Amino acid sequence: MTDAGNAAYQRLKARFARIAVLGEAQAMLHWDASAVMPPGGAAARGEQLATLAGLSHELMVDPGMATDLAEATADGRWDGANLALMRHAQARATALPTALVENSARANAACETVWREARAASDFTRVAPYLAEVVKLQRETAAALSAATGLSPYDALMEGFQRGIGAANVEPIFDAYEAFLRDALPRAEERQARLPPAIEPQGPFAVEVQRALCREMAGRAGLDFNHARLDESLHPFCGGTPSDVRITTRYDPAAFAQALLGVLHETGHALYERGLPDARARQPVGEAAGMAAHESQSLIIEMQASRSDAFLGFLGPKLSTAFGGDAAAYAPENLARLWRRVQRGFIRVEADELTYPAHVILRFRLERALIGGELAVADLPGAWNDGFARLLGLTPPDDARGCLQDIHWYDGAFGYFPSYTLGAMAAAQLMRAARIAVPGLDAALAHGDMAPLLGWLRLHVHGQGSRLGFQDLLREATGKPLDPADFTAHLTDRYL
Repeated sequence: MTDAGNAAYQRLKARFARIAVLGEAQAMLHWDASAVMPPGGAAARGEQLATLAGLSHELMVDPGMATDLAEATADGRWDGANLALMRHAQARATALPTALVENSARANAACETVWREARAASDFTRVAPYLAEVVKLQRETAAALSAATGLSPYDALMEGFQRGIGAANVEPIFDAYEAFLRDALPRAEERQARLPPAIEPQGPFAVEVQRALCREMAGRAGLDFNHARLDESLHPFCGGTPSDVRITTRYDPAAFAQALLGVLHETGHALYERGLPDARARQPVGEAAGMAAHESQSLIIEMQASRSDAFLGFLGPKLSTAFGGDAAAYAPENLARLWRRVQRGFIRVEADELTYPAHVILRFRLERALIGGELAVADLPGAWNDGFARLLGLTPPDDARGCLQDIHWYDGAFGYFPSYTLGAMAAAQLMRAARIAVPGLDAALAHGDMAPLLGWLRLHVHGQGSRLGFQDLLREATGKPLDPADFTAHLTDRYL
């Protein structure tokens, strides 16, 4: 490494740290908008987010950045990976005019605000013009990125969420899963019908008790509340920064499971952020390895660990003590029937493991058509209903249970949805590897102790930052790239 090359690399590190701080500010403003901001603040918030997005983009496309990238040298696997990621980020940024970045941020904020009203009224027409503007700008973004990277427009958007994964990788996986589901779903329903009916816990379930229980279980999973908050929002999410993580949920006095399992899901995301390598903070290599990797971490906590027989044996008595009523409703085998119940439904976030990928497959196909211009925004509700009927045999009765249920498109996130199912598949693969590597893992879960699992994930996933791409991360952790067979084997064992 030459002195000049090292000096250029150090300047780049300082510049990317500055960009990261701007990103942290954006993240906190997004959390505030979802959790506590009054409706009247939406217009000002849109301008704030647009300005920060513009400032970050200007730092990325400054000519000095290109000069330093041309001169910089870096030794070692971490610094070498960091420099490569810097070059990748700058190439994507320079493909986009600052005005497009700011206009997109502004349109996304406006559309998200109207989406909240449209969803409450179950009226897609209210938000359709705003979504049309978002889609138009996303198409412009995709076209610009495509020209710069050589990827297809949709793949160029996907790469912003998970490097190295495109539609050609996803499509055969999703087609194969659709074929698996066509056979597995009726078999699972038939098997389930032969079991004793599940006992539904009887509420009401006091929100303050739910809130305390959710906080306790997040702590059990390993979340340090010196660096985290739990709040409420319309759509549960994890945001903030690695040292100040914000998770949210929503409480229903008539049903506690949605809040509890939602918190465990978001805690998985939060644990990933908290476990990123401190020594690489505010550098590209110190970030998460992508959204499919992120979803694997939420789902390994929620679906693989928290719904396991072992953990349910610990959790059942805790729930019985917290809520009272018929103790049989909280027996582990009854919780398993409740929380691993296969049931065709309209809402993605309420879907079981077996049918959940169908919800993602639908969104993948629709958003790809929206970006490609084969589907007009005005035709989205009908296309949604037709696709849902083909996949799950149901027709959504209204927009709220159809194309208005998710925030993602209305916030400009196109190319994100495939990460959910790729993450579920990776979670099954990682859990299988963890059980082999940590023989006492299930015994620990039976005592409510997730520390052995968290320790393994810290070493093999969290602490790796984004040094490795999704496939290489899985290869190093489990000995192979993504293998959907581990997921279908898990589903077969649990549901068939």
